[in-house]
Amino acid sequence: MSEIIEKWSSLEETSEYLGVTKDTIRNWIKKADIPAHKVGRLWKFKLSEVDAWIKSGKGAL
Repeated sequence: MSEIIEKWSSLEETSEYLGVTKDTIRNWIKKADIPAHKVGRLWKFKLSEVDAWIKSGKGAL
């Protein structure tokens, strides 16, 4: 079976996707446990994980 590999999204792409500022994403990383992965100095996101986090209600601060 072929598995579709989801690309990693940057902080900028994720903020655009969610319609929030980059500062909001950074605050969520610090306070709200948004699913983020640090690669070197950069934060990377899987949009499917972010969607699941929002749908779980954890994104409502």
